[in-house]
Amino acid sequence: MSRPPLPYERDPKSIYAASFANVRAEANLDRFTPEMQAVVIRLIHACGMVEVADRIAYSANAAVAGSMALAKGAPVLCDCEMVGAGIIRRYLPADNQVIVTLNNDGVPARAGDIGNTRSAAAVELWEPHIEGAVVAIGNAPTALFHLLELIDQGFPKPACILGFPVGFVGAAESKAELAAYPRECDFIALRGRRGGSAIASAAVNALSAGLPEIAS
Repeated sequence: MSRPPLPYERDPKSIYAASFANVRAEANLDRFTPEMQAVVIRLIHACGMVEVADRIAYSANAAVAGSMALAKGAPVLCDCEMVGAGIIRRYLPADNQVIVTLNNDGVPARAGDIGNTRSAAAVELWEPHIEGAVVAIGNAPTALFHLLELIDQGFPKPACILGFPVGFVGAAESKAELAAYPRECDFIALRGRRGGSAIASAAVNALSAGLPEIAS
């Protein structure tokens, strides 16, 4: 005996609209500008946890700076392939490059030379691209830590750092360092251990998609 169809929403546009409406209804977004609300809504949508809104640290101009950089054609520099894979290419306003250097030739050797992880070593390969870029870190705390070290040493500065490394060793600390001393860079970060590639990608997608439209 066949069972009747299960009752669930099947229309993609309706699912999308209802998802964002539910986030707006359930999350406390009062402390954010309309532009930052758009970003936070996508971050919540990516992980299903409205409480992350209370853990967001950011600079006042971060959302606008990141969005404008993409509109001008800036590349997106990602710490891992999963972050790059989650970026919706059709949203990118200027056919922006999405650059991941983690698996480039020479990265393991460079990691050995600097006594750090492959993720940290890969950040050093961003130098030709990073000035005015959008950085999206969703995996490795060492990538964020080393980026900040490099900036301290005179590395070019990105337009915006999206700091969402995840884990139990260094994730909270790297984001705390970014929030406390952002090196005159605009930034958005999720305090604590939570983070991940999907959240980092969602931040890029928010900056790409048109900020006021998402928030409305």
